[in-house]
Amino acid sequence: MSTKKIPLRKCVVTQEMKPKKSLIRVVRSPEGEVFLDPTSKKSGRGAYVSNDEAIIEEARKKNVLERHLKAEVPESLYDELQRFHFKGKQP
Repeated sequence: MSTKKIPLRKCVVTQEMKPKKSLIRVVRSPEGEVFLDPTSKKSGRGAYVSNDEAIIEEARKKNVLERHLKAEVPESLYDELQRFHFKGKQP
């Protein structure tokens, strides 16, 4: 019996490899639009951020997502990331 392999992705802020499900994917579409991708299935350049309030704040302060996605990231996206983080914590 083989064990199922857990897909790992690297957080662009901490550079840590983590299970894909514990990260939030942010995508830049071919049109240049930047948005959250909770399904991790949308096409475009993706960046994974740890689902952790401090790491999301660090990404905001250091503009990590802007550099990684090579696109302007609206301030509202970071607020959306924070809301998504809290939503994930509730039972």
